[in-house]
Amino acid sequence: MTGADDSKGQRGRGSRIWVGLGVVVVAVVVVGGIVERRMHVESLSRQTADASIPRVQVISPEHGPKTRTLDLPGNISAWYQAPIYAQVSGYVQMWYKDIGAKVKAGEILATIDTPGLDAQYAASKANFDVAMARYKLAQITAKRWKALQGTQAVSQQEVDVQAANAEAQAAEVEAARHEVSRYAALIGFKQIVAPFDGVVTSRLADVGDYVNAGGGDVSSRGTATELFSVADVHRMRVFVSVPQDYADIIGPKLTGDITVPQYPGRVFKAKFLATAKAFNAATRTVTTELVVDNDKRELWPDSYATVHFTAPGDPDILILPEGALLFRAQGMQVAVVDDHNRVRLRNVTVGTNLGTKVQILAGVGLHDRVVNNPSSGLLEGQEVYLVGSTPGYNDAGASAMAKAPVTENTKDDDDVRAMPADQGAADTGARR
Repeated sequence: MTGADDSKGQRGRGSRIWVGLGVVVVAVVVVGGIVERRMHVESLSRQTADASIPRVQVISPEHGPKTRTLDLPGNISAWYQAPIYAQVSGYVQMWYKDIGAKVKAGEILATIDTPGLDAQYAASKANFDVAMARYKLAQITAKRWKALQGTQAVSQQEVDVQAANAEAQAAEVEAARHEVSRYAALIGFKQIVAPFDGVVTSRLADVGDYVNAGGGDVSSRGTATELFSVADVHRMRVFVSVPQDYADIIGPKLTGDITVPQYPGRVFKAKFLATAKAFNAATRTVTTELVVDNDKRELWPDSYATVHFTAPGDPDILILPEGALLFRAQGMQVAVVDDHNRVRLRNVTVGTNLGTKVQILAGVGLHDRVVNNPSSGLLEGQEVYLVGSTPGYNDAGASAMAKAPVTENTKDDDDVRAMPADQGAADTGARR
């Protein structure tokens, strides 16, 4: 019995040991889970708190350029350009100048066959001859009655009637003479001539085409177009729509460099000629006219051109990218980061828009750290983290980051830290 009791006692002690070990393991697992969970919660809280602070890139205002440049589309037009219509009705008898032909003022471009007009002209001359014969007869009659004035053969009234009839016939002769002159002028329009020296830019007339007076050739739809178009191209006009922001550069001393697609690398010098002195309400631009010499006839009418303007700038005025501006109810603002890495919203006065950048007349200084592309949710006094620039995209921010003071932040591998001045932009790019 004693051996059996000892065996049972040993088994009981072994069971208690195993139970104790199980309790210890369970306790360790539970405590470890609680500790690990608390560590995760604390880490998550730190990350959440850290993520709630916005990351921003900062830049510094720059001095404005010494010169301002502006490239605008332009349209080249001939110095003079005239569409030529027929002034008499008839059929095109012959044309003598085709497109591209150089012509002199008064040179014949085409002739029109007008049998109806020729008949009217002949009739007007016949009417003139009849009126002249009647006038001569009236003059002779008036002289005879005038010779019998004061005798019993005729009365004074009859003498006056014959004198008045002679004057009426004289008026008829004058009217007939004007009618002949009118038809003679129309006969002159049978020849279509160039109005000035130039180049024929279009010919819409062909032999046998019917043309009516003042309307050009009549197409199947009944619309009318010109018979010819002639352009004077010894000088060319260049029309440019200048934005309102750059209207201050317009003046008698304004010049422009003209480039056209058909001559890559060629530059034509243009001078100011005139400006409309009024803005287009739809585009807020003013039409400006330049003139360019075209002695070699290299520029053609209705060509597209790019006009490059250069105007003096003001280096004393600071500039910022347009993306740094905030449009709010308080007016135009920028977000500036102070020495404690907190946002300060400042009202600024904006000057001339230079394209991608804009002049800042007041509100920021040369050494201010301005947030580039700020979020509309930035608030006054809000803490921010400064991050480096994106390589090749916003390199201007890297130079500003080099000026940023050291900021004590929670140490975390996933966080982006503000960098001390001795590290510079190179460290920021290395960590990225």
